[in-house]
Amino acid sequence: MSLATDSPVHSSSSGDFAAFLDAELDSISSDSSPNEEEVNDEFNSDSSDSSPNEEAENDSEIESQRIKRCRVETVENIEDPKGSTSHGSLEQNLVSSSKDACTHPGSFGDMCILCGQMLNEETGGVTFGYIHKLEPFYLLYIFVKWIDVSKGSLFKLDFLQMMTRLRPFVRMFLKEASQMFEMYIYTMGDRAYAMEMAKLLDPRREYFDARVISRDDGTQRHQKGLDIVLGQENAVLILDDTETAWTKHKGNLILMERYHFFASSCHQFGFNCKSLSELKSDESDRDGALASVLKVLRKIHHMFFDELVDNLDDRDVRQVLKIVRKDVLKGCKIVFTRVFPTQFQADNHHLWKMAEQLGATCSRDLDTSVTHVVSQDAGTEKSRWALKNKKFLVHPRWIEAANYLWQRQPEENFPVNQPKNH
Repeated sequence: MSLATDSPVHSSSSGDFAAFLDAELDSISSDSSPNEEEVNDEFNSDSSDSSPNEEAENDSEIESQRIKRCRVETVENIEDPKGSTSHGSLEQNLVSSSKDACTHPGSFGDMCILCGQMLNEETGGVTFGYIHKLEPFYLLYIFVKWIDVSKGSLFKLDFLQMMTRLRPFVRMFLKEASQMFEMYIYTMGDRAYAMEMAKLLDPRREYFDARVISRDDGTQRHQKGLDIVLGQENAVLILDDTETAWTKHKGNLILMERYHFFASSCHQFGFNCKSLSELKSDESDRDGALASVLKVLRKIHHMFFDELVDNLDDRDVRQVLKIVRKDVLKGCKIVFTRVFPTQFQADNHHLWKMAEQLGATCSRDLDTSVTHVVSQDAGTEKSRWALKNKKFLVHPRWIEAANYLWQRQPEENFPVNQPKNH
């Protein structure tokens, strides 16, 4: 199936449209209710509740705005012929110039998002009115105001009726990782979904070619396995955000933190927090999840091929992975307080095991060799001891962050809250 558009609209030519959205968002925030159906009605220009006079005034105002927006010059982009496919290229840019008429690549309502002209039903292009049905109105604001859509990072998957955004740094990650590894896509989605993801990630089939595996190809239900990957288990690394999918191959797994850009993603996975799009933020290219894991892959690749002295057939990437992981919190001695449930066997808790896998030593008792006290409450006896003795007092998320980013994180970024009665 082809995508709805080859590439999203260039954001640099959307200034007037952004102003239009600002006005609409201001109106929505002051007049609309939280009910989704009522919110959707705010963008209905043909609402049956409007009087003839109100409709005439609205038409006059819209026409005035259209005349102003028609003064916007179109932006000249470069077309990349290499990206064309039978379904349309993901990389092809929209081509226009100040001398040519606007091609109206997309619309919001009846208005072109590039030039502001009111369009008729026959005009082609992508209709972005679906956005408000899928995500809150902040996505409209984000789409125009600060996402650099010229990089081809935000897409609508038409057959799934969903939007998706590529994680920052993914293009560079794939390019560099492909020079070290033979790469596969492996998803628990169906075949159609897998192929759409492959088109987005690798439109020219440079990195994965036909190595795209879906749940339809697997031999175990609800599980992923290396039995359908053409490679020895001792030479395969796995990047995934779901540990439970790889129960038989945890030794090969590098666990990735989920990318929660959309609010719906947070809701789907039970996170009671704002998404990156709601925060008008995103992961860093330089220090984000993919950049961090790329450093780990380079280190593992170097150790496997250049440092190990065994015969190549006897080398095991799982052992290399253990060595690299144990360097993350090497030299740290940790005591936990107010983290585990009462009567819980501490050394069976996942945080205890995670810390040990990262190279830390975990203890139940305090002594001068302890470097970190991990707690959710600064008022416990052990927490107060840490502060008194100038030891690090950190939240449990400090361990989780080190696990995902594969490096010790600044302790000051993970403070422990003072007790409520403090």
